[in-house]
Amino acid sequence: MATLGTLIGGRYRLDAVVGRGGMSTVYRAFDTVLERAVAIKLMHREIAADSDQLERFRREARSVAQLNHPHVVTVIDAGEEPSEEQLPQGGAALATEVGTPYIVLEFIDGETLKHLIRSGGPLEIPQALAYAIEIARALGAAHERQIVHRDVKPQNVLISQEGGAKITDFGIARTLTEEGLTMAGRVLGTTDYVSPEQALGQPVTGQSDLYSLGIVLFEMLTGDVPRPECSAATATVLDRAVSKDLSKRYADAASMVADLEEALALEASRSGQATGEVTTVLRTLPGRTQRRLPLRMRHPARWALSLAVVVAVAAIVVAAAYWHTHRGTGSASNAPPQAGLEQVSLSDTAAHDYNPFGTGPENRDLVDDVVDNDPNTAWSTEHYYEHTLRKPGGVGLGVYLDAAPGVSAKALEIQTPTPGFEVKIYVADRFTDLPYGNSRHLGERGWQGPVGSAAHVRGKQRIALNLLGQRYRYYLVWLTTLPPKSEFAEISDLALYR
Repeated sequence: MATLGTLIGGRYRLDAVVGRGGMSTVYRAFDTVLERAVAIKLMHREIAADSDQLERFRREARSVAQLNHPHVVTVIDAGEEPSEEQLPQGGAALATEVGTPYIVLEFIDGETLKHLIRSGGPLEIPQALAYAIEIARALGAAHERQIVHRDVKPQNVLISQEGGAKITDFGIARTLTEEGLTMAGRVLGTTDYVSPEQALGQPVTGQSDLYSLGIVLFEMLTGDVPRPECSAATATVLDRAVSKDLSKRYADAASMVADLEEALALEASRSGQATGEVTTVLRTLPGRTQRRLPLRMRHPARWALSLAVVVAVAAIVVAAAYWHTHRGTGSASNAPPQAGLEQVSLSDTAAHDYNPFGTGPENRDLVDDVVDNDPNTAWSTEHYYEHTLRKPGGVGLGVYLDAAPGVSAKALEIQTPTPGFEVKIYVADRFTDLPYGNSRHLGERGWQGPVGSAAHVRGKQRIALNLLGQRYRYYLVWLTTLPPKSEFAEISDLALYR
């Protein structure tokens, strides 16, 4: 973890941490030469020692540097910050030591699409379609250069303050003309969004990205509840994008963009109004599609609207049934089989930060990363400069999993890039949510246990749980210490087994 205020590349001053994963940390920085804000993705020193991970990081810089598109986060610079051992010593540098690779990106002052959906619920249909068009256009530009993103998800889409969508994090992207770095039997990408062929470890093409975009579109439209009021055109785009049959899925981004544009024109007509990014995208529609918009943005004829709703209900029910099956596949495809144990399926919103003795949430925007089955993303505690988790009301903080409606778990598995901290596992069917800083201990709040513990968590450790066959809905991973000589702890993945 770099110290804030450090100059990277002799010009980029690190000002604040804006995101952290298992592979790298992203900082808001200030370019002291051009006097502007930038974002810097700084690879973790220990990860850089892995040649495959180092090449994947470098490949991200090369991949995005090839792209010049208004809806792709722009790469400004890249390099490697020498370690102290690499600095000249008597006029010579120790070239054998690994430095810290970094990528400098344009700074987007906004929020992720995931945060927008979680904080505001399902988006208005025209707004969701406008974002989908911008993302599809960006993917089309990447695919034209033979670059497949392979991890399209709302967390990797940034929404600027101006309202536009920009896709980022090409960390596991690859070109169709090079050998991939994926090891046999290991699947890279986030389970809830990857295509069937990608989940099976088969070759991927641009169609796999379009499948993921279809899932993202469904999430924008529905949140957790299906929305059958969207038009047949929108439902058809969604149904075709997420088709398991490659011959029925969109063959390229251009054809998906065309159908999305038609659907947006129809939805704007239905709503009778257009604001924000919807207006921006409407201005970019081809002339033939713009002519479909009524001069006064009035609703289409009643018979057409009724027909659209009837068809949409059938289409969305099919899509919703598929989504329900797809979004709960919490089992990591690369996890080895364990005799007598089966991984519990958890939704992508099952994880919640828990800091009852503190003053507020603990990196709430990162907590989904512990159930995305992606070891390159992680939830982190805040920085504790006293190297202790002691707070005014008590000791500790953590993350809990909602395994609704309940399960009798036999083990909980933790993966972490910062081993060495202590955890205790608690369970509950219900617990009392008190104001931050209240000193009532966990037992008084409704938590039972501990039912399992580990004094020194390894990089990947499975902890046995003693529940005596009882079923519980909530499972709390409670950290009571930090790793030795560390100011924070990270958890990249959590999994329950029964």
